[in-house]
Amino acid sequence: MKSYPSFDVTIPVLNEEATLRQQVEILHGFLKTNFPEPWRWRIVIADNGSTDRTWDIANELKAKLPEVQPLKVPRKGVGLALKTSWSQSDADIVGYMDLDLATDLKHFPEAIQALTEGGCDLVYGTRLHPRSKVIGRTLKREITSRAFNRILKMYLGVRFSDGMCGFKWLWRKHYQPLHEAGAVSDGWFFSTELLTVAEWKGLKMCELPVEWTDDVSSSKVKIVPLAMQYLEAMKVLKTKKPA
Repeated sequence: MKSYPSFDVTIPVLNEEATLRQQVEILHGFLKTNFPEPWRWRIVIADNGSTDRTWDIANELKAKLPEVQPLKVPRKGVGLALKTSWSQSDADIVGYMDLDLATDLKHFPEAIQALTEGGCDLVYGTRLHPRSKVIGRTLKREITSRAFNRILKMYLGVRFSDGMCGFKWLWRKHYQPLHEAGAVSDGWFFSTELLTVAEWKGLKMCELPVEWTDDVSSSKVKIVPLAMQYLEAMKVLKTKKPA
């Protein structure tokens, strides 16, 4: 008999009033079509510090779509948003994706299938696999991404190809042990910590080549400050590497 585990899709948001309604409705429609009953799922809108109408719109979406759950996060930080959401979740599977839906939604069923039928503990999207397709990415961002992942492999000794792709899924039972072992950042680096600690702990990690459309115009990422934060965070994380 086929198993239908529940899953939560967390979307961290910050001042996204312009696109929140449209993007969540697109995702909701996709999930309704591809994961009908008896599947159980939620879209968690994790609002970490918005000062515009993002929170109001999230609640309007909840009133219209019962599978949508707004979540107020006490302060800014993508990692904090994910930790807050996942620590409160009762779903079997937890994961996240960016509001811009940069990762093509066709990969969503592939990720869930890898967990439920492929024996994977954690699935991560990668833009750096030969079968991946990246659309609209500037040369500067491409070079930065590849350099960052190269440094990760050399400094932390990891094998995964893309630590920064905003498309990751895992069985919730693994979240707390990974958090206790070093996946603790409140910022963007949490995504990379998650993969690093999972590899160190020997979890079965499955790589998913994705089609990714980079929306540079709406990106809030500042490359130089972020790179400095990442390098410092790598130093801290290395101290937690098992002997």
